[in-house]
Amino acid sequence: ISMHIKKPPGLIKRGKIYHIDARIGGRRVCETCQTPELHVAVALLAKRRNEAREREQFGVRPVRTFEECTHRYAIENHNVKKSIEGDYSLINGLLPYIGHLPISAVNDDALVPFISDMRHKGRAPATINNYKKIVRRVVRLAAYVWRDEGGLTWLESAPKFTMLVDNNKRPPYPITIKEQNDLFEELPSHLLPMANFAVSTGCRDREICNLQWAWEVPVASFNTFVFRIPAEYVKNGEPRFVILNDDARRVVDQQRGKHPEYVFLYRDHPIKRMNNSAWRSARTRAGLATVRVHDMRHTFATRLRALGVSHEDRATLLGHKTGSITTHYSAPDFRRLLGAVNKLCDPSLSDAEPIVLR
Repeated sequence: ISMHIKKPPGLIKRGKIYHIDARIGGRRVCETCQTPELHVAVALLAKRRNEAREREQFGVRPVRTFEECTHRYAIENHNVKKSIEGDYSLINGLLPYIGHLPISAVNDDALVPFISDMRHKGRAPATINNYKKIVRRVVRLAAYVWRDEGGLTWLESAPKFTMLVDNNKRPPYPITIKEQNDLFEELPSHLLPMANFAVSTGCRDREICNLQWAWEVPVASFNTFVFRIPAEYVKNGEPRFVILNDDARRVVDQQRGKHPEYVFLYRDHPIKRMNNSAWRSARTRAGLATVRVHDMRHTFATRLRALGVSHEDRATLLGHKTGSITTHYSAPDFRRLLGAVNKLCDPSLSDAEPIVLR
C-alpha cells in the first residue's frame, strides 16, 4: 500500500522508521511514528494535524490510549529509572487489558477484568498492587505533567486508584543473635559475606549486589572508609553514604582483589540478587523459612534502637529520605555515627536484644 503513497512534508525516515518533524499548530512537533510503513506514518501525521485544529478551535484534548502513554513513559525513563525493566514487565501484562483504552477511561473499573484474571492465577494482592501502581503513575503523569503543543495536559484529571488489602503481608522479622548464627552457618560461601555486610550496615539487597569499588571513599582522619552509593541504586532516589563498622570493614577487606569493579561475586561475576534459591534453601535448613534478606535491614535497625541510638541517627544510617541530601558530615557527626554502628560489634550485644513478640 505504502508504495502508492507520496511522502508528505513533515515526515522523515531514519533507518527503517518514520518520524514526524513538522510545524503543527504553530509549534514544531518531533515524534517517532514507530513504524516502517508509510501509510501508517501518514495517518499519524494527519491525526496530529487534526488534533491541533480541534485543540485550537475548541480546546479539545486529543484522544490518547493507555498504550500511547506507556510509550512516552518508556522513552522518558529508559536508562534513567533504576527499576524500568520491572516497569516494562508490568506494562506488558496490562496492555492486553487496557492498552487500547483512552487514558481518560483508565480507572479502577477498567482494571476489574485484569484483577479477576490475576486472582484466578493465584497472584497475591501485593503483586496485583504493583500493576495498579504503574497504572496510577502513568495516569498521573498524563494529568499533571505531560502537555501537548497547545499547553493542555494529556488528561483533564486523574482518578483515584484503590489498592487491594493484603492480609497476608508479613511484618518485619528482626532476627536474634542465635537465629543469625543458625542462618549464617547454612549460607553458601558467596552469600555469607553479603549477609554479614547486610546485618552490619542495613543496606538493601540491590545496594549490596551492586556495591562497587569505585564508590569507596577514604576517611583519612578516622583511618577508615565509607561507600557512597549513587542515587540510581538507592530506593528513595537520593545518594547515600554507608558507614562501616569493624565487622563490615573486615568483610569488605576480605573481598579486595577478587574483582576490579564489584565487591561481592559468585563465580567471578556480580550477583543479581541475594534472595535466590540458595538463600531460601539455607533459611529452611536453619529453621527460619520465612526470613527474608530485607529482614537483615530490620535487624540492623532494631539492634541500633535497642542500643539507644537516636531515631535521627538510625534514619541517617539507614539512608532514609529526610528532606535534604547529606553530602558531608562534620567530624563530631561522623564520630558519633561510627560509634553507633560499632556498638553492633560488641560481644555482649545479645544482652541488648529486645524481646520480640511473634
